[in-house]
Amino acid sequence: MIDIDKARAETPGCAHVVHLNNAGAALPPRAVLDAVKGHLDLEAHIGGYEARERAAPELDRFYDALAELLGAHRDEIAYVENATRAWDMAFYSVPFKPGDRILTTTSEYVSNGLAYLQMARSRGVSVEVVPDDADGTISLEALEAELGKGGVRLVAINHVPTHNGLVNPAAEVGRLCRQAGVLYLLDACQSVGQLRLNVAELGCDMLSGTGRKFLRGPRGTGFLYVRRSLLAELEPPFIDLHAASWLTPSTFEIRPDARRFENWERYFAGQIGLGVAVDYALALGVDAIEARVRDLGSDLRARLSERPDVTVHDRGARRSGIVTFTVAGQDSEELTNRLRERGVNVSATDPDQRFDSAAPESAVRASVHYYNTEDDLARLIEAL
Repeated sequence: MIDIDKARAETPGCAHVVHLNNAGAALPPRAVLDAVKGHLDLEAHIGGYEARERAAPELDRFYDALAELLGAHRDEIAYVENATRAWDMAFYSVPFKPGDRILTTTSEYVSNGLAYLQMARSRGVSVEVVPDDADGTISLEALEAELGKGGVRLVAINHVPTHNGLVNPAAEVGRLCRQAGVLYLLDACQSVGQLRLNVAELGCDMLSGTGRKFLRGPRGTGFLYVRRSLLAELEPPFIDLHAASWLTPSTFEIRPDARRFENWERYFAGQIGLGVAVDYALALGVDAIEARVRDLGSDLRARLSERPDVTVHDRGARRSGIVTFTVAGQDSEELTNRLRERGVNVSATDPDQRFDSAAPESAVRASVHYYNTEDDLARLIEAL
């Protein structure tokens, strides 16, 4: 059980706003704020290089914290400045050849979809969208059939889409990929921090995530997991003096661990803050967080469904803390702004879902977290 009153007391933003935009950026706890501000103050007082040396234990803790969260080894973890760049570092390191097939899902993120199209243009790969099942999640039957045809270089899907509330069957996808001997990249941007993740159970070769969403970390922070036995096969799309060593005037060597995907220059205060955010989640218990988010999401869907003018658009047999809806006669972007004026933070979904024909042009997205309360949900309904 999570002590909700304590969690809210440790979250300064809860005193000022009903925050139902956790899929955008969650409210950070005070421990994260103190960690980030403390390091920035240290940089201001003694210098950036000197502060980095003094904070070495806190920076190093990030790798152990993420490894514990994901059930991984610390040498499989890289700190990257955001989830998109972490995903990019994994995706663009795959040695694609003309004719290779990439399989993805209808609910793929816009940035990832653009990367697929760029790879198709530059390398001559084929980008193929696996159809949904009756619930709206990726069809395992269709995926298995496509894998059986051969030629698949990569399966890349999102665990939790940004726009329709569902949870994709990531572990089942991993099982099929292992059977077929195909690389599997999982975008956990919206699942890490609200669902329990274990890379061995998920069966993924690579996993990317962000700090700012359900982990409640700082903006401008992210991470990448790469399976230890795969690291030597993936050369980062770009390197620097941290990722590699310059051995002779004409030779270099890329470091053997996942930090080959990192930059030497980075947001050090953010890395410390993200490590603290992960420790905060681990202390609460990820299973307890998942249960709380699931219950709040179900409660909100039920409340919204009671209104005759509201249509809830969420899909999937298993659903996340992301709740999407439209109100008859209301523009979702305008409604989002009016709700914010009333102290209720929500967002609007991206209309550019080119693979998903079932997605509404735009919808209001209310995303709950464990520090939200039933009163917060009532405030949203009242504001509507």
